[in-house]
Amino acid sequence: MQLSKKLLFLRRIIKIKTKIKMKKFLAIVAVAAFMTACNDEKTTDAAATTDSLATDASKMADSASKMADTATSMMNTVADTAKAAVGAMADTAHKMMDKAADKMKEAGEKMEKAAEKAK
Repeated sequence: MQLSKKLLFLRRIIKIKTKIKMKKFLAIVAVAAFMTACNDEKTTDAAATTDSLATDASKMADSASKMADTATSMMNTVADTAKAAVGAMADTAHKMMDKAADKMKEAGEKMEKAAEKAK
């Protein structure tokens, strides 16, 4: 009973930490997106002053697609990290449960031996 309470408590702590990490990650992504959107490359070329709306629109589309690709790769990285952490936690919990089962078997065997000696 105590082990299950401890596992539930640890689960809550892990959820809180991952929420904080996700909030930080989303804030960083928002700042990066803002900085990328505001990155205005100035050129001294005479042709740059005659850019049409079509070329500006294509630059914005390219910038948006680059931001989307960057955000997607960041989200995939975070998801992979989270999967690895959960997998490690599950393996650890499984090992702990196996150890507890082994200890219970040993205790049962000791109890049987003690009962046989008492006869």
